[in-house]
Amino acid sequence: MKEMPKIDKADEMSETKIAASKVQVYYGTTHAIKDVDINIQPRSVTAFIGPSGCGKSTFLRTINRMNDTIDICRVEGEILIDGEDIYDPKVDPVQLRAKVGMVFQKPNPFPKSIYDNVAYGPRIHGLAKNKSELDEIVASSLQKAGLWEEAKDRLDEPGTGMSGGQQQRLCIARAIAVNPEVILMDEPCSALDPIATAKVEELIDELRENFTIVIVTHSMQQAARVSQRTAFFHLGILVEEGPTQDIFTNPQDKRTQDYITGRFG
Repeated sequence: MKEMPKIDKADEMSETKIAASKVQVYYGTTHAIKDVDINIQPRSVTAFIGPSGCGKSTFLRTINRMNDTIDICRVEGEILIDGEDIYDPKVDPVQLRAKVGMVFQKPNPFPKSIYDNVAYGPRIHGLAKNKSELDEIVASSLQKAGLWEEAKDRLDEPGTGMSGGQQQRLCIARAIAVNPEVILMDEPCSALDPIATAKVEELIDELRENFTIVIVTHSMQQAARVSQRTAFFHLGILVEEGPTQDIFTNPQDKRTQDYITGRFG
C-alpha cells in the first residue's frame, strides 16, 4: 500500500493522535452513537465514563474497527489516526489492529503457554527474524507489563493457569508485543480484585510514556486516578470532554454534574 504524503496534515495535528468527527454508530435501526467529535492526545490516558449502555464501549470499538465484526453494525463519520482515515477502504483492519491494540474486560489469554501468548502477534506480523529476536520481544513485553519477575521461570506453563490479575497483565503484554501506538482498554479491571487493579493502574501510568491509551471505566475513582482527560457519555452522546480534574471538579454540563454526584448512573 503506497503511503500518501500527508506532512502538512500531520504537522497541523501533531498534538492530536486520534481525531473523531461526526461519528454515528447504528446497530440495525438503533442509533447507538450520535454525532461524536473528540480529539485524543498522544502519550496520554483518556477515560470514557458514563452509565451502563451509554455507548462508551461502542465508541471505543470504532477506534480499531472491532464493530466491523458485527453484521448489523454501521459506522458513519470520520476517525483519523495520525491524519489517516481508518475507515478508508484501502486500510487493512488487521494492520490497523496491530497499530491499535485492545485489552478486554475479562482477561482472555489464549489456551497456549505464557511465551506463546506474547509471541503470537509478533509471529503473525513477522516482527522477529529469528528465535532470539522473538525471545527479546517476549521478555521486553512482559517487563513493560510488569510481569517478567512472576513469569520468567514459567514461560512454558499455560497463560490460563495464572491469577486473574496476572492474566490481564499478560493480555496487556500480548497487546504491546506488536508495538502498537494506541492501546484501547475496555473496563480492564472490572473482573479484578483491588490489589490486581492497583497493579494494572500503575502499569497504565507507566505505559502512557510510550502509548496513547483510551480506557472505558465504570469507576469514576479509577478515571480520576489514571487519566489526564475524561469524556462523559450519556445515551449515545458525548456530553462533555476535558482535563480530568475539570470534569470532576467543575463540569460544564448539568448531566455531567448529576452523574458525578451520583444523582443517576
